[in-house]
Amino acid sequence: MQLIYSPASPFVRKVRVLLIETDQQNDVELVPVATSALKPAPEAIVANPLGKIPSLLCPDGTTLYDSRVICRYLAVRAEADLYPQNTLWESLTLEATADGILEAALLIVYEKRLRPTKLVFEDWLEAQWSKISCALNVLEDRWLTCLSGPNDIGQIAIACALGYLDFRHNERNWREERDGLACWYAAYSKRESMVLTTPSD
Repeated sequence: MQLIYSPASPFVRKVRVLLIETDQQNDVELVPVATSALKPAPEAIVANPLGKIPSLLCPDGTTLYDSRVICRYLAVRAEADLYPQNTLWESLTLEATADGILEAALLIVYEKRLRPTKLVFEDWLEAQWSKISCALNVLEDRWLTCLSGPNDIGQIAIACALGYLDFRHNERNWREERDGLACWYAAYSKRESMVLTTPSD
């Protein structure tokens, strides 16, 4: 298999973490692409008509895209219990929350990086951060018990989202007044899968 990827992408990181957690990293060749929201790489478009990463090229010629689809496929392939039936909806809700955090965080990056400085919409930036902040508060108040259970896709996704906030939005200090979430992430981020997939430009 081949994974179309960028080391900076948090959605790619989610897939790579899962590969390591399920001992499948040697089954997948990493194919780096230089891609952007304004100019997707040709390889990214061939693999995914939306031009987004990650995409997984399978041995039978099919291509899977969207990190949620790829992660589910790889978990089934490895017969890994990362989508436990007794907590499936909680795990999927945590994954959706993480992806929502990432989508808002990426919109902030794009607004500041791609728009001319004088046209940057500050209210838009704050609106996106408000979504992130609200999601983090809910994780702190309601989800720490689930996050502290057996490792699953929800934990992987949330850890990758928090890692991306450190990577791109460290000045926002997401840990402030979220001691439980910060403590959980400090422990989870020491896992080999997280250390080996630390994002970089």
